[in-house]
Amino acid sequence: MSAITAPAVSTRPDSFLRLAMRADAVISGAAGVGLLLLARQVAEVSGTTATVEYATGAFFVVFSAIVLALAARPAVRTAGLLLAIGNLLFSVLTVVVVLAGVWPLTTTGVILTLGTGAYTLVMAELQYVGVRRI
Repeated sequence: MSAITAPAVSTRPDSFLRLAMRADAVISGAAGVGLLLLARQVAEVSGTTATVEYATGAFFVVFSAIVLALAARPAVRTAGLLLAIGNLLFSVLTVVVVLAGVWPLTTTGVILTLGTGAYTLVMAELQYVGVRRI
């Protein structure tokens, strides 16, 4: 019989920030792959173009790879703060896109766009909380 000697939960002060960064990377990466696979269908129901959806999907995949790499670095405070600010700006941008009528969004498109903004706002908050805990 063997005993587990390591704690089940990390007690490092940056563990919550790392978790928030990794969660953002995994969810964004999955969304990006989904957009790449379903770009035409999403464009059809949202009112954008397939090109916009392909570009957004590719951005999310690259973004997720970068965030995963940053979350694995020895020091994550600065990266976490920049990520939180970037997510906050992305949230504001989604509202601007809807209000400015950049694309002729359908109701579904508005919901998806603002939903993305809400998601990034939640991630920004979680990452900011993680930064404050360090």
